[in-house]
Amino acid sequence: MLAIRDLLQNRHTIQHNFPVVGHIRYMLEKIGPELRQYIVANNREELPFNRGERAWVYASSKKENNLQGFGSDQDFNSAGYIFIKHAMLGHKLADNHPNQKDPSAVPCSKTIGEYHKRKRPYKPYSVVNISGMSYGSLSAKAVESLNKGALKFGCYHNTGEGSLSPYHKYGSDVIVNIGTAYFGVRDDDGKFSMEKLIKMTTNNPFVKALELKLSQGAKPGKGGMLPAAKITKEIAEIRHIPLGKDAISPAFHSEFSTIPEMVNFIESMANQTGLPVGIKSAVGKLEMWEELAQYMVKTGKGPDFITIDGGEGGTGAAPHAFADHVSLPFNYGFTKVYKIFQKYELADKIVFIGSGKLGFPEKAMMAFAMGCDLINVAREAMMSIGCIQAQVCHTNRCPAGVATSSPWLQAGIDPALKSERFYNYVKTLNKEILEITHACGYEHPCQMTMQDVDMVMGDNNKTQSLATTFGYNKTKVPFEGVDKLLKSPYLGGGKAQVN
Repeated sequence: MLAIRDLLQNRHTIQHNFPVVGHIRYMLEKIGPELRQYIVANNREELPFNRGERAWVYASSKKENNLQGFGSDQDFNSAGYIFIKHAMLGHKLADNHPNQKDPSAVPCSKTIGEYHKRKRPYKPYSVVNISGMSYGSLSAKAVESLNKGALKFGCYHNTGEGSLSPYHKYGSDVIVNIGTAYFGVRDDDGKFSMEKLIKMTTNNPFVKALELKLSQGAKPGKGGMLPAAKITKEIAEIRHIPLGKDAISPAFHSEFSTIPEMVNFIESMANQTGLPVGIKSAVGKLEMWEELAQYMVKTGKGPDFITIDGGEGGTGAAPHAFADHVSLPFNYGFTKVYKIFQKYELADKIVFIGSGKLGFPEKAMMAFAMGCDLINVAREAMMSIGCIQAQVCHTNRCPAGVATSSPWLQAGIDPALKSERFYNYVKTLNKEILEITHACGYEHPCQMTMQDVDMVMGDNNKTQSLATTFGYNKTKVPFEGVDKLLKSPYLGGGKAQVN
């Protein structure tokens, strides 16, 4: 019967010409990524995350052995490979040092909003935090798992542009991401509503900061899209959007179109809510970054933090050309922007956040050496709660239940278990960041410099420091010890000490 059906149809030439057997071709094509992932590709070959990287996240999240035996399987001579330079005699902790009791406690060295004297400054308890991933793009149980894990460890949870949902409200620190569609803080016409923002931040004191999203690495200048198939009644109510239609975020903001207008918008939100306000952006042309820095010097106003998203960052859905070719990778994008703010003596006054495949100890250390004060992790966090890199986030058929609104597919997620796994992952990452920091002779990763990391330059068999490679030295971050950071009245994660 199948052979007759194949012979009579003319939509698929292969099946017509090779009845029955022709179906095997389509089956192999469909499961090709899985075959390559588990059988064909070697440990360091696959993208966006290779098997070695995924295995480290999985093992760390399950508290299994994440060590490596018999030496490295990396190509030390490949262009762009990094070497972290340890000290002959590392930093030895005193017996009463806080990290003797908690080897994963690494608060941010800077306080967000302190320079601009915001009413509610914020010092993140962890240098590693959850990047913006919307409820809708991720499933309810995935968001719940991440939020509960973040609460247990003390890191913050960025909502993504899908706004604050019930699943972000289990108690962790939250940064609300405000995108071009103003989901959750928009009126009936889709315009920004300050009244709704004030109500949201007043009713939810765990909201610690606001992030104005200009663009993201995987699709800068494109705007977001949540397919109609993933939009439930609950998501529609949270975002204030209609059911049955794709949720399309505009490519650009309607509240501002110039740098002065954007700064005024930032200041208005900060003044009305009392919260620090930052921006998130991918990096392409640099003229407006230069203009922003100049305007900040001139007025004394502007964002309290800047999140730079590398072009290698992830997304639930993006056109291939945007994901592959639009915006600079993190290394180049971040360093170009940092140098601009350093030139105008602003680098020590802004909190810099990096994102884009930085959720591994060595990559995080490179980011800190370049000038990052914090890093945000997204796909690594997803993997810690079960993501298998199936790369079908845009179809609503995520087999792990992480990136789907299907009740059946997400039924296999146990938030009690998965929150523990994210907690284990972020705790392990912070702990290993500190271990490398101490090996380099420092107490805190903010002390890392551009001279502490070398990069392989390719087939000339040479390495050179990040300072030489990117043409600057990081501005020194004031630091008086981890103990003092932990005693800050603005410390987040529910860790602030009451005097």
